[in-house]
Amino acid sequence: MKRKMPPLILDLSLWSADLVNLASEIQRISSYADSFHIDVADGHFAPNLLFFPDLVSAIRKSTLKPLHLHLMVSHPVSMVGRFIDAGADLISIHVESDGVAGAIGEISSAGRRSGLAIRLDTPVEALREHVGKVDHVISMGTHLGVKGADIAPEACDRMRAIRGLFEAGPEIKLYADGGIRGDSVPRLREAGADAIVPGSLIFQADDKEATHRWLKSL
Repeated sequence: MKRKMPPLILDLSLWSADLVNLASEIQRISSYADSFHIDVADGHFAPNLLFFPDLVSAIRKSTLKPLHLHLMVSHPVSMVGRFIDAGADLISIHVESDGVAGAIGEISSAGRRSGLAIRLDTPVEALREHVGKVDHVISMGTHLGVKGADIAPEACDRMRAIRGLFEAGPEIKLYADGGIRGDSVPRLREAGADAIVPGSLIFQADDKEATHRWLKSL
């Protein structure tokens, strides 16, 4: 029997905001976001330097929406405590990073929702040992740190494979991140996405209200 899909979750990426005017951007866009997605990069695991705990703490004061921290870092266990203290509600770490089990345990013990992210070039099978241990999975549709890239041809098939892998355990939320465009979202949704991480699709939309209604109708 086909799985009944709940309304699509919009986990809006603050990387696409006007970073000079971040507080006003959050207020301007807040009604179109179910949560705010904050990418953290250490310059090693991903080829960028993005966001940090003090900035997340300032963002926390600007919104009541859930904050989803996506840690694109080599050693997440050394950072999760600081992001928990900064106000994160959800924290996702990469399955390819060091100390995965310890980081997941710390996130869960703090009462936050824990998740795993997986690179586009990592076999889906790498997630198997974590079935039943996390609340959500981020399936990357582009390579890390590449902003504005089109979605990879294999992204939807990978999402189906992840959904199938986790069917044996408690139900998880499956997020699609990277290459989120008007033509890719319906395909990702059909492939099993519960949530997307839109950036320019909403931030740069001429009619944000209409775009929001369309996304929620999928």
